[in-house]
Amino acid sequence: MSSRGPPSLPLLLALLLLLLMQVDLINSFQQEHEDLTNQMQGDSHRPLRRSKRRWVVTTLELEEEDPGPFPKFVGELLNNMSDNTSLIYLISGPGVDEYPEIGLFSIEDHQNGKIYVHRPVDRETTPSFTVHFDVVNRLTGEIMDNSLIFNIKITDVNDHAPQFTEKEFNVSVRASHEAGQPIFQMSTVDLDQENTPNSRVLYSLVSQTPLLKESGFKIDRDSGEIWLSGCPEYETAPQFTLLIRARDCGDPPLSATATVHVHVQEGNHHRPTFTQDNYQVQVPEGRVRPDVLRLSVRDGDSPFTSAWKAKFNISDGNQEGHFDILTDPETNEGILNVIKALDYEAHPTWSLIVAVDNEEPLSPCARHTLQEPTGAAASVTVSLQVTDANEPPAFHPGSFVVTEVEGARPGTPLGRFSATDPDRTGGQIRYELVHDPASWVAVDERSGAVVTRQQIDRESPYVNDSFYVIIAHAVDDGHPPQTGTGTLMLFLSDVNDNAPTLHPRSQYLEVCESSGPEPLLVEAEDRDLEPYSDPFTFELDTTQGNAGDTWKLGESRGWSVELLMLRSLPPGDYSVPLVIGDRQGLSQKQSVRVRVCSCPGGSTCAAEQSAAGLELPALLFAVFTALAAALLLLLYRACASAARRRRRPYRRDEGQQTLIKYNDESRAHEAQVSQDTMGPRQAQGVRAGVMAETLHQKLCGLDPLAEDPGSLPHIYVEEGAWDQAETLSSLSFSEHSLPSDLMLWLGAKA
Repeated sequence: MSSRGPPSLPLLLALLLLLLMQVDLINSFQQEHEDLTNQMQGDSHRPLRRSKRRWVVTTLELEEEDPGPFPKFVGELLNNMSDNTSLIYLISGPGVDEYPEIGLFSIEDHQNGKIYVHRPVDRETTPSFTVHFDVVNRLTGEIMDNSLIFNIKITDVNDHAPQFTEKEFNVSVRASHEAGQPIFQMSTVDLDQENTPNSRVLYSLVSQTPLLKESGFKIDRDSGEIWLSGCPEYETAPQFTLLIRARDCGDPPLSATATVHVHVQEGNHHRPTFTQDNYQVQVPEGRVRPDVLRLSVRDGDSPFTSAWKAKFNISDGNQEGHFDILTDPETNEGILNVIKALDYEAHPTWSLIVAVDNEEPLSPCARHTLQEPTGAAASVTVSLQVTDANEPPAFHPGSFVVTEVEGARPGTPLGRFSATDPDRTGGQIRYELVHDPASWVAVDERSGAVVTRQQIDRESPYVNDSFYVIIAHAVDDGHPPQTGTGTLMLFLSDVNDNAPTLHPRSQYLEVCESSGPEPLLVEAEDRDLEPYSDPFTFELDTTQGNAGDTWKLGESRGWSVELLMLRSLPPGDYSVPLVIGDRQGLSQKQSVRVRVCSCPGGSTCAAEQSAAGLELPALLFAVFTALAAALLLLLYRACASAARRRRRPYRRDEGQQTLIKYNDESRAHEAQVSQDTMGPRQAQGVRAGVMAETLHQKLCGLDPLAEDPGSLPHIYVEEGAWDQAETLSSLSFSEHSLPSDLMLWLGAKA
């Protein structure tokens, strides 16, 4: 077989030349396209010319944290335009004259393109710099070629060690934690370039304190997960200290360490056990009773931890749900409770199986080896003896319904209460009626039979939705006596025993005298049920007066009817007699009071003051006016009499006078007063003279009336009473006996 050898050198050179020509052709095409575009857009007024890119750049690459010496040569630029023209090289952009670093790069001599860096560079701060290079004609200052944009990359060096998030970590682990399961994961941060050996971190366990053969720890070198290699035991070592190292893969490698404190929580190494093998207790029947029994246990784990706290359950014997069991948080005892009353006659004895375990599962680590927990939870038998007690009588049924027609006469049987004594069959039971609000029924003390003792009415306020409730007690003869309760629901079927009546809002109606033939709505109601109620019939009662001449009935709607006036009526109150009947024809007479009134507002009757409201103020005003007039007249007569006595001697025959009685209605009745001879009363005359003089001064201008002998004195009293005065002087009084305000008022009126 012949083998084909490598291609000859001339062939390689030919291929390379062909590749260079293609590249040059592509560059020429791109340059022509750019020139044409600039010419069309007016961006350049220079004549179109072909130009090839002539930039030649050596590799520009910096290593971070380069120690120098500086300035240090980085690379060199070259543009072949310099073959025919004297050129100047320019550099600009970030790292030269822009942020983030200014003055980092420069060109040594503008006649050549040598680039220098002037100080160390931190890659973690700036991983690269994008700089611009231009070439300018030294004589004209014209830019000779397009700008060259070049990216100067900063190569990474391993200058950052891995960093832990904390210097120390605290981790808790249960003693029952399974070996091989991670308990914690370490994490670090390396600022060197990602996905390079400088940033790859490996973890290792440097030391463990205390170092125990049966309780060890391991760490995954790549993920940093820490896991158990044995069973930690709280009694042997409650805490471990681990020193963890994180190292990168750079050259040279850098590392850091952190400390992990592992706290071992005590595990459940001991099962709880009962202090007794069995329990016996007596429980009374018929009662819910808490804390009937306490079951104590022992546990070797630390008190008040989840490994010590007991958890009880009734594993057998509680199928009917009469019991439950709780844990006392202080004593760790089981508390057995009766939550559903027990019945001695039905179930006199009970046997319960109570089991106990811890809140925390038993630790799989025992004697420093990993194993499955063996053995069942501890259990004990609890025997309960139910003691007999006097239970209340039980009704059969507890409540029942009896139907009866309303209006049943006294002595009608309604049913029978039936109760039995659950304690014994021969017990004596006595029935008592405890709820009969209308006192309609009686209950036989021995048999429990219920009979009516008066007529029953479905429309009674004690009947709710046709049901009347009767409650009775059954009392046994036990010690002490117990009482049961039974209920009889009496359903009363309706009869037509109520005629329709006017609805309260239709008993009194108002209508404006100017309203014309507008109908009034009259509504009726019936306390009976279907079919003894509506639709109602409405008729005018023509047997009373001439109602048919004034009123007529319009359209009837079954429960209401229209009432219309046949002629205009003056304001006043009118009575419209009606006969209203139900569907079965039971009827009765009703009267609608209609008030015809004036309506100044157009549709509402004017407010009318009641007679009583006006009578009292008018009566008081009349009484006050009469009293004031009588008092004023008496004062006038006293003044005139005193004046006459001053002008002529006193004579006994002047005592003849006439008294007239006035009642409250101001009607005067004259009464002849017997003549009486008055004896001289010197002191009284003096007082009357002084008073007359005083009143004369008060009542100035009224003195001529005193000279008129025709002015007869009168006494004004209340209706039904009258009085006599022997003489005007007998009515004398002292001005000092009058109130000062009355004297002032009299003076003002005068």
